Amino acid sequence: MSLERVRRVSDLMQIGNQAFRENRLEEAINCYSRANSVKPGDPVILSNRCAAYLRFCQFLRRRPPSVSEHSPLSGLDPTIHAELALKDAEKVMNFRGDSAKSYILKANALIMLEKYELARDVILSGLHVDPMSDTLKALERTTAGTIGSSGHGKPEHTDDFDCTVCLKLLYEPVTTPCGHTFCRSCLFQSMDRGNRCPLCRTVLFISPRTCAISVTLNNIMKKTFPEEYAVRKLENERLTNPGGDFMPLFVMDVVLPCEKFHLNIFEPRYRLMVRRVMEGNRRMGMVITDSASGSIADFACEVEITECEPLPDGRFFLELESRRRFRILRDWDQDGYRMAEIEWVSDICPLEGTTERAQLQEVIDNAAEYARSWMKKARDEAQQRRDRVKLLELDEVESMMPTTRDPELYSFWLTTLTRRRSSEKLVLLRERDTIQRISKALVFLRLEAQTCTIQ
Repeated sequence: MSLERVRRVSDLMQIGNQAFRENRLEEAINCYSRANSVKPGDPVILSNRCAAYLRFCQFLRRRPPSVSEHSPLSGLDPTIHAELALKDAEKVMNFRGDSAKSYILKANALIMLEKYELARDVILSGLHVDPMSDTLKALERTTAGTIGSSGHGKPEHTDDFDCTVCLKLLYEPVTTPCGHTFCRSCLFQSMDRGNRCPLCRTVLFISPRTCAISVTLNNIMKKTFPEEYAVRKLENERLTNPGGDFMPLFVMDVVLPCEKFHLNIFEPRYRLMVRRVMEGNRRMGMVITDSASGSIADFACEVEITECEPLPDGRFFLELESRRRFRILRDWDQDGYRMAEIEWVSDICPLEGTTERAQLQEVIDNAAEYARSWMKKARDEAQQRRDRVKLLELDEVESMMPTTRDPELYSFWLTTLTRRRSSEKLVLLRERDTIQRISKALVFLRLEAQTCTIQ
């Protein structure tokens, strides 16, 4: 991460911590969220935001009804904040499973959600990590008295509560016009291969965009079978948010960082993948099949779905922007599409303040000056020809231009100014020398200028 981003994260954290101490909780949460967007997955940021969510939840629950009547806080639900706190706490536990603080945060979030048995399990696990934690001991005493007769009168789990597609407890149930109920994901995964009810084969004219979850039935499942529902929820979250080291793959072509393009998704396996990606972080990998080996290439690029338009026939029209590259360590099939374990890759860049970094910055600045003149010439020629399509393309390319303070990203942007073959793009993606990539990009630009063919 660049020095500028480190300073940005530090400033946001200081402002957020000050707001937290002064009980300006909405401001604190906003600062922590902005810091998390700059540096995703940082356990300190996540734990601070989790603590802010929990305190805000306590504030909302302790707020007297008379005060709420005169000064309503519209849109603020303590349950929602407790669920957000739980998500952050689980992420912190993944990073710091040996820290008692992560167990304390998760236990408090579960207590706020009135899931006392689950909270007690977390507390006991935390006490194995740190038997001397006074906070965990106090929480253990608090939850001990609340667990008792909660299991009395609980109905037996029968097949009537299961989805007939996955044969598991219904999760986010959807009832079709023909009267059958399925998990939302199961129904639309089945409909990707034909718009018929999986049970009675009635033709269905519904889509994920217009079909709502049965809220009442979903709440019944959540309250009646909390443990099984939690397992189903975790299974769904693992599919929609596989984690920072795992990536769903769209196998098509090589994409370089700083590109903007469109895709028409029509294959059933990729329609399923896009739905899951849209429920998660809206990101996936773009990769090509290696013609030599027949398997997917070892390098790929992360892309973000910036616009997603579901079409009536089940297809998706996507607008995407490419972000950063990664190396594929291993890949496997998941419900028809490819998943991969990945490793993020960066150029070997000299440190700030060194002579090598100054030389690199000089190369970048010279390349940027040439790129500006090249873009101006291309725009002038397109205006002379009244080529509106070309002008729109140039505007799109220019909108993706990064700052020259990020040499690696800027070098990739230079390579996107001309159209290259997939094999050439793959070589650029594997290149870890920024100056070498800039040199190749300038060669491509000069060849374009010599032949008077503008992209």
